[in-house]
Amino acid sequence: MSIKTEARKTGQPLVGPPAGDRALDYGSALNEAFLQLMERDPTMVLIGQGLYSPWYVGNSMVKLEERFGKERVIDCPVSESAMTGVAIGLALAGVRAVMVHPRMDFMVYATDPIFNQAAKAHYMFAGQVNVPVVIRGIINRGNEQAAQHAQALQSIYMHQPGLKVVMPATPYDAKGLLIASVRDDNPVIFIDDRWLYSQVAPVPEDFYVVPLGKGAVLRPGSDVTVVATSYMTVEALSAAEQLAGSGVSVEVIDPRTLKPLDEELIYSSVEKTGRLVVADAAFPTCGAASEIAALAAEHAFSSLKAPIQRVTLPDAPAPCSTSLEEVYFPKAENIVLAIQRTLKP
Repeated sequence: MSIKTEARKTGQPLVGPPAGDRALDYGSALNEAFLQLMERDPTMVLIGQGLYSPWYVGNSMVKLEERFGKERVIDCPVSESAMTGVAIGLALAGVRAVMVHPRMDFMVYATDPIFNQAAKAHYMFAGQVNVPVVIRGIINRGNEQAAQHAQALQSIYMHQPGLKVVMPATPYDAKGLLIASVRDDNPVIFIDDRWLYSQVAPVPEDFYVVPLGKGAVLRPGSDVTVVATSYMTVEALSAAEQLAGSGVSVEVIDPRTLKPLDEELIYSSVEKTGRLVVADAAFPTCGAASEIAALAAEHAFSSLKAPIQRVTLPDAPAPCSTSLEEVYFPKAENIVLAIQRTLKP
């Protein structure tokens, strides 16, 4: 079966699959991508902790070890740095490898091999080697997981030259972007959020690619642009629906890939609406929301009619309390308030 690449229409990316395709939840879409990738490449390997357990990785990798064997789907020791180094070493030797970190918080143990080996090898060897490795980090939130188990660290990896950073928000994009990430010859940080696992949407059975670096307009609008990442796209669409009743037209953009970022898509939207809200459920200081806001201020300043607004986590660790979590994690109402601020005279 041939690979289908997402088409662009009138300069805008296709938002999703044609209507009528069978529906999958987010985890099943990832599972199907892994299945199809490993069927096509008998040398590809998956490494990580708890790969055989839905408690660790949801249904995203269920039964892969039964299909391909435990020599290719490797449930590794709890040694994030060493095991990530193994995956990177395999990639340097030409094997496409995926390293799975079921809690993104503990990817920080693997910072050295990711930053100093994976991100720099192609440059340091004058382009003579590639590093086709995918480092998958899963964000966990809520349920009183507290400060050390609820972190979204995408901006750390955006900061490092040589890495691509992907954050799919829909089942369709989860499958297509995972396939694109594995087939890319560069190291890719692939980040999925457990709060998206319940999302269900049409996903084609085809082996298709969603190109890295191409964002999507999830909802067209004319009054304000909301750029939202990962699960914040769900909240942004809810906010847009709420405000539509009062006559406010909100354009919702999902960057899908934070690095490379589809800057032109964002600038063209801001030029049309004149207002920008950026929603990223991570820390505000030096975060993805700050980077997107800075780029818009630098390249689309003359189009802005109001100050840019950011919707992020507070600049504080996650609390271990359900009632405090209700305040800590941003929701649709926070986006609504930010939009209303941009609309004030």
